[in-house]
Amino acid sequence: MSRILCAIMVVTLLASCGGRGQYSDAPRALDNACSILKERPKFVSAFRAAERKWNVPVHVLMATLYQESKFKSEARPPFRYTLGVIPMGRQSSAYGYSQALDGTWKEYQQKTGNRGSKRNNIRDAADFMGYYMNITRERNGVSLSDARNQYLAYHDGHTGFARGTYKRKAWLMRVAGEVGQRSQMYQTQLQGCRAFKRF
Repeated sequence: MSRILCAIMVVTLLASCGGRGQYSDAPRALDNACSILKERPKFVSAFRAAERKWNVPVHVLMATLYQESKFKSEARPPFRYTLGVIPMGRQSSAYGYSQALDGTWKEYQQKTGNRGSKRNNIRDAADFMGYYMNITRERNGVSLSDARNQYLAYHDGHTGFARGTYKRKAWLMRVAGEVGQRSQMYQTQLQGCRAFKRF
């Protein structure tokens, strides 16, 4: 193979990777909020911006992001298989840090005017969560600091939450409880986090 052809292939490969999210892997210490923010400094400004704009506490955002994507920019639901081996597509269109569905993300873009936003961009994902959680507060009366119930509405949707669909899902109730506990843990950790306090 000629050198020119090899060079073209390398440049093409690098260019195709350029549009991907910056952090496709999870941070190393997921149980330590300060460590996450130290490892991913762009997260600090993204979370602070969402907190200022939407009044959603950073620890609530972080606990929800942990549950949805483990802070991975390219997170997707697993594939469905038939006969255990034939892939039949993914379980849903959820994608990125926030695991927002295609339709929900498009609605967010239209309602906020943030048409160029991307689900694998942490600033956009945090802004989306702030937007969505505020609708939960308006429609369902859930406090922005109530990570457990905010997560239930995030998972089952505003209408599903209002109908109490989550009450028939023991596994979801358990997970929402874990989100609430993680939110409290992150809140305590962030109080002593110098990198976070400086911003």
